[in-house]
Amino acid sequence: MRLLGSDVRCVRGGREVFAGLSFQAAAGEAVAVTGRNGSGKTSLLRLIAGLLLPAGGSIAIEGGETELTVAEQAHYLGHRDALKPALSVDENLSFWSDFLGGGAARPTADCLAAVGLAHAAELPAAYLSAGQRRRLSLARLLAMPRPLWLLDEPTNALDVAGQAMFAELMRAHLAGGGLIIAATHGPLGIDARELRIGGVG
Repeated sequence: MRLLGSDVRCVRGGREVFAGLSFQAAAGEAVAVTGRNGSGKTSLLRLIAGLLLPAGGSIAIEGGETELTVAEQAHYLGHRDALKPALSVDENLSFWSDFLGGGAARPTADCLAAVGLAHAAELPAAYLSAGQRRRLSLARLLAMPRPLWLLDEPTNALDVAGQAMFAELMRAHLAGGGLIIAATHGPLGIDARELRIGGVG
């Protein structure tokens, strides 16, 4: 499986963010998208996820599920954790698991254990620390398997132990033939090829 971007152009609010951007990533590969603030890192992830439409060029997957779009084969993890404060940790993850497809889902207890939140399963999300909220968001990547992970500053709010835990999850995903495209200002903790986007900071 390969993710391919050809001559991609992005326009936001009438301003060209970037143009002529081509890239590719194969199964088992991680790509770190870097660049100054405002260069279009988040916009690129949102284009791949289908949340924005490119002003030019194309984005496609070769060798994936041919009846599914790129977006339907991807997890997009943005800056916001998208949690309902009144629901418990387990209820939040169950909601996302059902929303993302449900049928082939991994048990929520296993996902919470993998991110170090098994002890907080019944705790309302409103009581979580910033780092715990990020761990719960990361659990969504495990709850419903999808080959392409689109990650926007995924280690934000994670402590050293949390960063190490997530690095292991990413390595396991890549070892299973997954792809990772991550916008980041710092090291991801895994081997990754850099895709630098120019632009005004």
